[in-house]
Amino acid sequence: MEIFAQTDTLVALLTLTFLEIILGIDNIIFISIATSKLPQNQQKKASQLGLLLAMAFRIFLLMGISYLISMNAILLHIDNSWISTDITGQSVILFGGGLFLLYKSTREIHHKVEGNEEDAAEKPKATASFSKIILQIVMIDIVFSFDSVLTAVGMTNGIDGALAIMITAVIVSMIIMMVFAAPVGKFVNTHPTVQMLALSFLILIGFMLITEAAHLAHTKVFEQQIGAIPKGYLYFAIAFSLGVEALNMKIRKPKS
Repeated sequence: MEIFAQTDTLVALLTLTFLEIILGIDNIIFISIATSKLPQNQQKKASQLGLLLAMAFRIFLLMGISYLISMNAILLHIDNSWISTDITGQSVILFGGGLFLLYKSTREIHHKVEGNEEDAAEKPKATASFSKIILQIVMIDIVFSFDSVLTAVGMTNGIDGALAIMITAVIVSMIIMMVFAAPVGKFVNTHPTVQMLALSFLILIGFMLITEAAHLAHTKVFEQQIGAIPKGYLYFAIAFSLGVEALNMKIRKPKS
């Protein structure tokens, strides 16, 4: 518990928990659509079970990725006239994760701006069974878990007790989503700029993961060492953006 007494750790935990909640909105929307085809007395049970399975899968994925990231052995050495780098398992995971977050976030922003977002889930048949609905939820949980886990890795890489911070953030965010699933979904739907802001954060985190990968691989481009982006810059950018958005929401709120 000592790690949570540190300022950097606490800021990372709070920021990551917020992002995990925002990134879980798609999960909440899909689950609400899927469970709506079940009898009323089974909907709450299916929703909570779906979120519990999502939490379990993310924790399992976090442990696996954290193990892979700990691999520092050099897999490939590249040294030519313009680039020099020592590729490790750690740098490969971070670089691939950064590219994935850039792709995922820009794609989602494009869909929202262009208005081509497809229906999150086609209406299941009215006769859909409880087990079938749970299977659908598990499958979509797997898809949505990757950007969540990679965001967690990007936010906490290099911080002491990173795995504990990530697991705590996932558990706290899932508990909040289980308790406030309906109001949270309604809030984001009525304030789409909040979700757009979170997707923009993912672009920043994606770039940070890529530079972190290059830094850990001791990459030099034209004899210039690539350095890591200090996480304090990211925290400040996120906090500043949220503050501005809070002011915008207050201004847009109709005066009584």
